Amino acid sequence: MTLKHRSFYFLFTFLLSCATFAQDFEALEYRTIGPARGGRVTTVTGTAMLPGTFYFGATGAGVWKTEDYGTSWHNISDGFFKTPSIGAIELAANDPNIIYVGTGSDGIRSNIIEGKGMYKSIDAGKTWEHIGLENAGQIGAVEIDPTNSNIVWVAAIGNAFKSNKERGIFKTTDGGKTWEKVLFVSEETGFADLELLPGNPNVVYAAAWKARRTPWTIDSGGENSEGGIYKSVNGGKDWEKLEEGLPTGLIGKIDLAVSPSDSRILYAVIEAPGEDRGLYKSVDQGKSFEHVSDDERLVNRPFYYTNIELDPTNPDIVYSNANPLIKSTDGGKSWTRMSVPHGDNHDIWLNPDNPDLLIQCNDGGANISHNGGKTWSTQYNQPTAEIYQVAVDDQYPYWVYGAQQDNTTIAIPSMAPTATSPANGSIMMDVGGCETGPVIPMPGNHYIVYNNCKGRFSVYSKKTGQSREYSIGASNIYGHNPKDLKYRFQRVAPIHVSPFDPEVVYMGSQFLHKTNDGGKNWEIISPDLTENDPDKQVISGNPITRDITGEEYYSTLYSIRESKISKGVIWTGSNDGVISVTKDGGATWKNVTPKKLPKGGRVESVEPSQFDPAKAYIAVDRHLLGDTTPYFYKTDNYGESWKLISTESNGIPSDHTARVLREDPVRKGLLYAGTEYGMFVSFDDGATWKKFQQNLPVTPITDIILFRGDLILSTMGRGFWILDKVTTLTDENITQLGDTPVLFKPDDTYRYQTPWGGGDFPQYPSTSVIIDYYLPSDIEEGISLQILDAQGKEVSTIVSDSTKLKAATEMVEDMSLSMTFVYMNEKLEAKKGLNRFEWNMQQKGAWDQNKRRRFGNGPMVLPGKYTAKLTVGEQSLEKSFEVLMDPKLEEDGISLANMKEQQELQFKVIDLLSEARKFQDKVEKKIKELEKSNASEAQLQPYKDVLKELKNDEGAYPEVVMVAQISYLYYILSSADKEPGQEEKDRYQELLAQFNELKGKVDL
Repeated sequence: MTLKHRSFYFLFTFLLSCATFAQDFEALEYRTIGPARGGRVTTVTGTAMLPGTFYFGATGAGVWKTEDYGTSWHNISDGFFKTPSIGAIELAANDPNIIYVGTGSDGIRSNIIEGKGMYKSIDAGKTWEHIGLENAGQIGAVEIDPTNSNIVWVAAIGNAFKSNKERGIFKTTDGGKTWEKVLFVSEETGFADLELLPGNPNVVYAAAWKARRTPWTIDSGGENSEGGIYKSVNGGKDWEKLEEGLPTGLIGKIDLAVSPSDSRILYAVIEAPGEDRGLYKSVDQGKSFEHVSDDERLVNRPFYYTNIELDPTNPDIVYSNANPLIKSTDGGKSWTRMSVPHGDNHDIWLNPDNPDLLIQCNDGGANISHNGGKTWSTQYNQPTAEIYQVAVDDQYPYWVYGAQQDNTTIAIPSMAPTATSPANGSIMMDVGGCETGPVIPMPGNHYIVYNNCKGRFSVYSKKTGQSREYSIGASNIYGHNPKDLKYRFQRVAPIHVSPFDPEVVYMGSQFLHKTNDGGKNWEIISPDLTENDPDKQVISGNPITRDITGEEYYSTLYSIRESKISKGVIWTGSNDGVISVTKDGGATWKNVTPKKLPKGGRVESVEPSQFDPAKAYIAVDRHLLGDTTPYFYKTDNYGESWKLISTESNGIPSDHTARVLREDPVRKGLLYAGTEYGMFVSFDDGATWKKFQQNLPVTPITDIILFRGDLILSTMGRGFWILDKVTTLTDENITQLGDTPVLFKPDDTYRYQTPWGGGDFPQYPSTSVIIDYYLPSDIEEGISLQILDAQGKEVSTIVSDSTKLKAATEMVEDMSLSMTFVYMNEKLEAKKGLNRFEWNMQQKGAWDQNKRRRFGNGPMVLPGKYTAKLTVGEQSLEKSFEVLMDPKLEEDGISLANMKEQQELQFKVIDLLSEARKFQDKVEKKIKELEKSNASEAQLQPYKDVLKELKNDEGAYPEVVMVAQISYLYYILSSADKEPGQEEKDRYQELLAQFNELKGKVDL
């Protein structure tokens, strides 16, 4: 290629990319399917001024608000916050409209999401402003001066994964316009908590904490000089370290509580070695402390919990949030366990006017009590689940599977699952395994589900409800030094089902394991496929508290995929940054880690290409090493060389850590990337990326699946989301949109009977054919969409403009009971750009006196071939598609011939119902006409008699007569796909005869 040609090629590619990137995908909206079950919440608050109003902040779901004591919750941070991770929420004491939020939760586990500073609202959360401290990392506490809401204090833990200068205590006196760092220990030590003295906000207590998370351990605490409690009596100008009665050796995380009813009393729960741990109490504002309890429940997993709160009216009543939630009524000397809806407790807030009214939070959500914790509000109204991965089965409609953090595995339907349950009913099934997953239904037999639970493999049967464990090594690996383990399984150890045999399953420790019989027998088919640095094989938890849950097992496999087009080509990625490939089913392996990839990252996903066996994609996450750079790579030569496809300039921001990368199964070079803060799409094999977020909330994308034309996501904080029918993106026109309209080919669509009704959550759509189209400009005169059957006969016409509707309605009236069905739908957009319309497959229904109902509620079209015809001005565009029969019907013995017979009878009943309603309308008009002309009763009576046989009387439980009887027959015929019963056929003939006889009784 000459230089001139190369330059032209580059320019063409650049211009093509710009055209693609200019396209707005706003019309392609995601929908949430739940689950409704809550996820991890780290901070809660309320206000005495509005006792039914509470707030919670989640680790991956943002800020939520209730105004009805927890009966319903709604998100108030979406669209404003750069991160979904919340550390602290505080309301101004004198104005509940003023809210300050510190982002970045303080429980620094391995999947923690980084904070992005402070936010402020002055309208109770309707709108938000970012007010700085962008690099403060995780924020442990926020306090507002009760005398001046512009004076705010922040305890910044700092970046959880590296040293940084933005650790410390920060203060603003101008509502967040400017901040001053008023206390700083070091770039390693931040502050987990702070408290203001009731009655004198110039007196401040602050709890220093040296903390850092790495992939292989959690460091919580340090030398005494690196932690402890500090006090200022002059608004942060000077600080004194409190020491008398406090631990003198190693010291870790600390949480503070000052009594609102007695400002002399200060409590501190402290992580420290041995008997020094536990609760300390001061009765002289911190001059001296007494150690009142070393109950180990107070400092259970201190980096993750460590929170105490006092009854605002009684300083002897103390609450400790850890695992479990415990309460003391004698100043911390003795403790009793409290029952809450879920374990792993993080925060509590009690109404100062009524301490029995409180809100508490845990790994299952937030819950409110009116009676001091005897009973609680539900956590099944908070769609904030943290989901580790996503899988789908092959049912019709398909179900979505995943594992929810600190909960169970789950399977939920992608659409409302039956024709009778409410469309907004949240349905969820536990399918074995446990919180970590993965959970994968067996291809071809969704009754069998493969599971992992913290390294233990099992097979779950939906039919029996039993889970059969076939763990590799049959050993409990909790609490062990990883260097001593035979097999190192990560807490979320990967499993993968071969695309060539549903009983062949792969699972990863440091080795790749394979079973040919669903887990009964395993073999090792690889050497150690990790870096396995000896200095990383250590007991987790330094220097005070051990914490070995499997999360920190380093040098394990983290991702496994076998090529779908070349059997035996298997790719693996480890959580210490090693990529390996075998071309012969595991007989030989090669380390193909990209040479320029920085070491030690977690290989979140490996993706073999579905077009070229030598090609693959990887996503590597190094945020636990303090590096938020997204590392997405591709190779086209089995890993001999790699290309970074996520540079600073090609579309993905430099702090959007890589989570998952998937290739479209239809269009080569179409890629979907999930990052820490959302979705991106590439049409040019990763050369350039465009944001693909639309209405999706900011939250980490943990996994992506493309199935039956849908894009299905799991998230670390907002459950599962589906973008229906992304096949428009596979059309070459999507990157060449210009001055002419484009109609994209609709997907072949399964025809399901779906429930009536519906709600905002879960977002279950009714059956529809999704039709995407592009308009180069706004079309003021509107557009029309015709649906034609296989014979070219018009089934229905949808118009976008009311002037067209008027003409269309007149046409329908003139055609009386013909099959033409024309109506206006505002969702048929005529605006510039990409648009989406969902045709509900309905045909013309019966005439109704109410114009809004007229011709609605007709039967769905039968399975078969159809054409969408879009008319824009003088131009018409056509694309064919097929409506497919629900496979379950055939299994149930219902044939297409049965459905055709049913529909023929349906239309006969519709015609009869239309005629009967029109006849009733004429009779009623005739009666009014006669009454207006003062006609005699004898003249009126025949019409009144006929009307009585046509129309039900007013009042409760009237006798059901002609029009309602015909309508009921239509209901019977339309409630399900079936072969019509003989009774229905006979009833139609009976009603037809009765109606014809009735018509003859009056002259109209």
